Amino acid sequence: MGFEKEASSSSHVLQNLPREDTPLIPKASPLSSIPKTFANVFIAIVGAGVLGLPYTFKKTGWVFGMIMLFSVAILTYHCMMLLVYTRRKLESYNNGFSKINSFGDLGFTVCGPIGRFVVDFLIVLSQAGFCVSYLIFIGNTLAYVFNSNDNLKGFIQSEKIMGIKPKTFYIWSCFPFQLGLNSIPTLTHLAPLSIFADIVDIGAMGVVMVEDVMIYLQNQPVLQAFGSFSVVFYGLGVAVYAFEGVGMVLPLESETRNKQQFGKILGLSMTFISLMYAGFGALGYFAFGEETKDIVTTNFGKGLVSNLVQLGLCVNLFFTFPLMMHPVYEVVERRLYSGMYNLWLRWVMVLLVSLVALLVPNFADFLSLVGSGVCCILGFVLPALFHFMVFKDEMEWKTMVLDVVIIVLGLFFGIIGTWSSLVEIFAVKV
Repeated sequence: MGFEKEASSSSHVLQNLPREDTPLIPKASPLSSIPKTFANVFIAIVGAGVLGLPYTFKKTGWVFGMIMLFSVAILTYHCMMLLVYTRRKLESYNNGFSKINSFGDLGFTVCGPIGRFVVDFLIVLSQAGFCVSYLIFIGNTLAYVFNSNDNLKGFIQSEKIMGIKPKTFYIWSCFPFQLGLNSIPTLTHLAPLSIFADIVDIGAMGVVMVEDVMIYLQNQPVLQAFGSFSVVFYGLGVAVYAFEGVGMVLPLESETRNKQQFGKILGLSMTFISLMYAGFGALGYFAFGEETKDIVTTNFGKGLVSNLVQLGLCVNLFFTFPLMMHPVYEVVERRLYSGMYNLWLRWVMVLLVSLVALLVPNFADFLSLVGSGVCCILGFVLPALFHFMVFKDEMEWKTMVLDVVIIVLGLFFGIIGTWSSLVEIFAVKV
């Protein structure tokens, strides 16, 4: 949430067509102050993943959930800084390397075309996956608000709309509007909507946390501190998804005025986000215990404040959708159409994302799938691999072992977590 770069394509051939070694993200100006950098990191990382944390705490237990959350935050910060260190090292050689502005540029510099292809492919999957989760949230939330009866174990969709399920109807209702928003070749016109969406998101989270405290003081449900080992990888997937923002760390560092302070700013931002995530996840679980639903806002019942919060979050994700799809269009249009704007391609991709959203029933399960299958590789494996390849001739053995351990564990957790998430998605919900 918070991509503020213009599209790299238009309806005509650009004067300088992008090549395989052309930076994906152009050089930004002017440079950002410390407060602005802090805010940009916050916007780049915080997204819909936070809404699945209370349900994840229900599965993992609140103590283990917090341990897992902070561990993922520390590892994510470390891997983000690995990218920064690797970029600085390569640029210090001053032997013909072009400016490395993005993750894809770094992949190309270290591994050639295959490096950029892998990074581009994973960015497409992760960004499209985020948008799938947005549509799932919007469809389920609107179905709950307008077309359901409350039930102790969930919500029951009470009627069909024009012969189809409410969730399906609302996702298809978004489709024509998303075609229009995603047809805009530049993000400049969407910038005010992006700011509005972020303000709504933060405000809604604050309201939800206050409501959680009030409900907990009234009900005080039975809580578990540790869940079964079988859900560890599921929880890791959601946590990794929630902190995903590695693709923006290099552009953010490039835009920072005082680059020597970037590590401290990033650390402070990650600490703040981690505490906010832990508070949101724990309070949501504390309020509803074993009745916590995959989208925690549906636990609040139907009231004016509750409905406004849920609709506000839907508005936030609705306008965030084209922002998150924009890197996908940049990659695909650069590879397939020489950087030219292609309307039909964008529409087809919106259609594919909508179809996937219709097939996945559970919001948090899908977060875990994307976090395990894509974000583990993008956020942990590739940064450690690139760092190892660039520094291998001069690093200490402890650093070398750490890089190798991150690579191996990232692959292991990615495979096991993907399997665990698929089992959850296709399991029969009793």
